Amino acid sequence: MSSIVALETSDIRFPTSLSLDGSDAMNPDPDYSAAYVIVRSDAGDGISGHSFVFTIGRGNDVQVAAIDALAGHLVGRELEPLLADMGGTFREIVGDSQLRWLGPEKGVMHMAIGAVINALWDIKAKRAGLPLWQLLARMSPEEIVDLVDFRYLTNVLTREDALEILRAAVPGRAEREAALMESGYPGYTTSPGWLGYSDEKLERLAREAMAAGFTQIKLKVGADLDDDIRRFRRAREVCGPDFPIAIDANQRWEVSEAIEWVTALAEFHPAWVEEPTSPDDVLGHAEIARAVAPIRVATGEHAQNRMIFKQLLQANAISVMQIDAVRVAGVNENIANLLLAAKFTVPVCPHAGGVGLCEAVQHLSMFDFVAVSGSRDGRMIEYVDHLHEHFVVPTEIRNGSYAPPVAPGAGMEMKPASIAEFTWRGRHAAA
Repeated sequence: MSSIVALETSDIRFPTSLSLDGSDAMNPDPDYSAAYVIVRSDAGDGISGHSFVFTIGRGNDVQVAAIDALAGHLVGRELEPLLADMGGTFREIVGDSQLRWLGPEKGVMHMAIGAVINALWDIKAKRAGLPLWQLLARMSPEEIVDLVDFRYLTNVLTREDALEILRAAVPGRAEREAALMESGYPGYTTSPGWLGYSDEKLERLAREAMAAGFTQIKLKVGADLDDDIRRFRRAREVCGPDFPIAIDANQRWEVSEAIEWVTALAEFHPAWVEEPTSPDDVLGHAEIARAVAPIRVATGEHAQNRMIFKQLLQANAISVMQIDAVRVAGVNENIANLLLAAKFTVPVCPHAGGVGLCEAVQHLSMFDFVAVSGSRDGRMIEYVDHLHEHFVVPTEIRNGSYAPPVAPGAGMEMKPASIAEFTWRGRHAAA
């Protein structure tokens, strides 16, 4: 047996506000950042687990402190039993009543738990010699459902429901894995659409996106309607009348305002409208969805837990579900989210970009294709060409699609030199 000897955290910030990369109507000057954690053990294999929570700057102070608060759950404990029962490990840490009180099961503490859970998955995948998506996709249906906490879900998704979904996908797993290796997983890009970019830069990046093989782009909207009409018109002139262009308001609008704004942009045929209002307003999303149909409503990058996703699906509030690799409590809770989407036959198009979100969430979509939904139809992963060079295994895009990672692990490990260069106030350690 080996023991966990340290939970190391770093406050890593990139000055993306200088170029307005990531700028939108709600977040005009983000500095893409990562509250980064390394789980170290005394095992002779030298494998450590790497993960992070994505923030946009100063929130890192709080997020790093939350991760540090979890050291007592791990440091000094034997590693192998934790890895052998990742479902139990998840439920134990999420169930710490005094930390759970801070949510419950949402917010900074919940995301910190996700970082620790994801770091343990990184170790488990590295030890298995497999990328995380492949490790998950080769588990039996029974092993997969053991990872999920079905509490609060059973009125719409039971363990038996999940087993039925997963068993139905077992035939064809090998063929889908082979198809994934051959052609990858479809992507779309938000790179042309940041709100702080000039029209000329938008047009240039839209052309480049189409030339690179992406089959959809996304524009940020919501600050000024006249500007949005002008920018959407320019994008349509570049991309043509039938090329899918989604829009993203980043929670900027009231419900009535969202309906009016999307109606005003309807002439440009948005592929979907994303985060039109508060991520917690389930009924507001449902009202918007009814009013703007057939334009689809998408949300999820700020959905704080599996219960919010359950309600969004129950209320027919979304036609596109957007999970995030680090917003909820890690891999385990996102498996629950994928199963919910499969139960309601709603496609999952994850949120990505930021710092390392592309590297992380691709594993979940690829697992979904092979072992859960069995489909790539109408599904794609967001891609933004920012900061990939800082990762040990950076995302690879081929003809607009994500090439499946083959390196063992969860894909969230940053290069030591990048951690050192962009650490904001030094490294913290809890041991």
